[in-house]
Amino acid sequence: MILKSGAEGPLSVLLVCHSYPPVIGGSEIEAQRVCKALIARGHRVQVVCAGGPPMPPLRDWIDPEGVPVRMYGERWTGALKDMIFALRVAGMLISKRHDYQVVYFLMQGLHLALGLPVAKALRKPIVMKISGSGVVPFMAGTATGRLELAWLRRWARYVMVLNDGMRQEAIDHGLSSDQLLWMPNPVDTDEFAPASEAHRRILRSDLDVPTGAPVVLYCGRLAPEKQLPSLLEAFAIVVRRLPEARLVLVGDGPARGELESLVSRLNLQSNTRFVGSVRPQQVSSWMKIADIFALVSINEGFPCAVSEAMSAGVACVVSDIPANRQLIKEAKQGLLAPVGNSDAIAAAVLRLLADAPLRAEMGRAGRKCILDNYSTNRIADRYEDLFHATLVHPGAIGNQERPLTSVDDLQSFKLMR
Repeated sequence: MILKSGAEGPLSVLLVCHSYPPVIGGSEIEAQRVCKALIARGHRVQVVCAGGPPMPPLRDWIDPEGVPVRMYGERWTGALKDMIFALRVAGMLISKRHDYQVVYFLMQGLHLALGLPVAKALRKPIVMKISGSGVVPFMAGTATGRLELAWLRRWARYVMVLNDGMRQEAIDHGLSSDQLLWMPNPVDTDEFAPASEAHRRILRSDLDVPTGAPVVLYCGRLAPEKQLPSLLEAFAIVVRRLPEARLVLVGDGPARGELESLVSRLNLQSNTRFVGSVRPQQVSSWMKIADIFALVSINEGFPCAVSEAMSAGVACVVSDIPANRQLIKEAKQGLLAPVGNSDAIAAAVLRLLADAPLRAEMGRAGRKCILDNYSTNRIADRYEDLFHATLVHPGAIGNQERPLTSVDDLQSFKLMR
């Protein structure tokens, strides 16, 4: 990585995101990790997000990582909450205009539609990050979203994407390739670190998982786009060969009832465990006791759960989609399977469960990939350079003929000053 950071002095950034931890999602976790890292480097960061459960009943809050958070709209729900939040964000942009240099929008919504023209009128540099695959086409399908896209095209210095598929979606809907920059989500490589065999045994005992059982783990929302029925159907094939195998699903969501019914129909009740939502600190414990991590979604932005599993040294079985391919190279850090193909998913899982040395080799390769490219410090370097370039040399980002869209490009990427 050729990035150089920190030479231009402290930054002051206002980060606008609709949701923030303890709401759990890839964008929310990213926001917290990046803000914590920037603050540790001496920069000033203020987060503004929507209030209401599960957020604390406060207006101003210092989160457990030391990040200052301002919350609005806590007394409202639905469309009215979105409207109140957008108005309060616009008011904060104006009233606190002397307290920040850059406005960073992390999520789309009414607050973006209203915040963009206000930030432009205040002559504040604007950067935006698109939170996932399919977001730009979704925005293009609504009147508010089309307005947001039109204003981003005109006013955003840089628009960050998570994978090459998202870059193409953005270009297809009118964003300039010169605006687009690949910015992956960071991984806490200390929290998500491999466990020793002794520690794994202790964790398995604490989590009530049999010591010798092969464990396939999924962490994330139980939602249709995750294609979890195909994982369950694949696991039914696995159990015929390995009756002691366990599938653990950590997380919750709207598809849970349907998935529990499918588990019954497949007669997997004794082999499948729905853990439900857990505190963020518990996720790493589940990663450390897994033999394989599985994510077979139909689309992703940057799959944080996969990068965390890799950081923890766990071999992965993932769907063959752009977001996963940027992390998992076939037979290097894991195995790829076609979306929805239960037979192929089962074959990949069985291959890895039958070959412990291969799993260990893939785990080491995955850990190295994350340490080299996706640690929180690495990504904080990139954010520092991005914000400095936005302020000092707007329009001079990137030393490349094509946009930076994958980890392979890191070796040739440099921010121009």
